[in-house]
Amino acid sequence: MPSNDISMNELTFPALVVRETERGVYTRSIEEKKLGELPPGEVLVKVDYSSINYKDGLSATGNRGVTRRYPHTPGVDAAGEVVASDSASFRPGDMVVVSCYDLGMNTSGGYGRYIRVPAAWIMTRPDNLTARESMIYGTGGFTAAHSVDRLTGLGVRPEQGKVLVTGATGGVGCFAVAILARLGFRVTAVTGKPESHSFLKDLGAEKIINRSQSVDTSGKLVLKGRWAGVVDTVGGEMLSTALRSTRYGGVVTCCGNVAGPEFSANVYPFILRGITLAGIDSAECPMTERIRIWQRIANEWKIDQLDLIATEITLKELSPALDRILKGGAMGRTVVRLG
Repeated sequence: MPSNDISMNELTFPALVVRETERGVYTRSIEEKKLGELPPGEVLVKVDYSSINYKDGLSATGNRGVTRRYPHTPGVDAAGEVVASDSASFRPGDMVVVSCYDLGMNTSGGYGRYIRVPAAWIMTRPDNLTARESMIYGTGGFTAAHSVDRLTGLGVRPEQGKVLVTGATGGVGCFAVAILARLGFRVTAVTGKPESHSFLKDLGAEKIINRSQSVDTSGKLVLKGRWAGVVDTVGGEMLSTALRSTRYGGVVTCCGNVAGPEFSANVYPFILRGITLAGIDSAECPMTERIRIWQRIANEWKIDQLDLIATEITLKELSPALDRILKGGAMGRTVVRLG
């Protein structure tokens, strides 16, 4: 079934489409798109599941820093089956995951039943994960695992002390809590949602603190060392406080900016305590590294609480769910069933 077949290009499929009106307002609707409207690429994938990430919410509201051109179909995650391929690396029938790179940003994404992408963006789905499970993890779960991989790779061990996870109810934070707890770490989770405490306890958090307890505005250059490691998902002053309160030799990973892209810092935590600030970039993570981390997700790091974390919706239920994630109302991960 070659991707340039005229009859195939006329095939229609449902997709969420974001359009910009003449007044600069962005609208969303479920439309029928044609395969011929998809961008060039070596592999055509029929999508079974996608998921919701903060970046999807930004794309769906016209954020030009994420998506430059509209109309557009967001969705940075997709799991499904190869139906046509011009690449020797993939054949029809292969079960695959496409996550990050430019999918759903400036390339038509996983909120449509079909995507067409370069082969270099595609990973064979790990044997121990279903399509649905892989999208419960998705970019959020992968970013969490990537953060934990960096912490442990830089020498942080459970016996060295407690670890902190900020934004703990979000898509990255909840997986960071669960994976770290599975590895034997004593996890302190930060959340501004009192109703989420039982959820975080069930994921393995030993202690839960509110946002005000995790932000220090005293102006002190160094605070009491509390954390052997930190997974920060929000940025801003919470990251600043985490850096100043990390113990000697500790590691802080940074992967998000929900609380703001800027933070205050000084050199003393680095030159007096030898801490490390490690940036986590999931979008352009090399494929060899991506596959290695996904194998850990699917095997020794696979958690038991996937159904606790996941909420499943259909394409028709997607638009309000995108609004919720931007307003901070989402908890855990939302998977979108395309089939």
